[in-house]
Amino acid sequence: MPFLNGLGKAAGVACIQLTADLRCALFGSPQRPAVCASLRPSADMCGETREHAIAWLTALDRNTAP
Repeated sequence: MPFLNGLGKAAGVACIQLTADLRCALFGSPQRPAVCASLRPSADMCGETREHAIAWLTALDRNTAP
């Protein structure tokens, strides 16, 4: 399974920094990884459902893997 920019988190696997309400616990913090801070959500990425967003991110991860 590919890993996101060598950070050890596979696409489609929940980040360990997610809170119970699925928000980033590191948002706005200097500890937030640069890859997360640089990601700019779009309507194409997010779609209408969480499943769409996960599928989009999984494809992004697969298509940009070394």
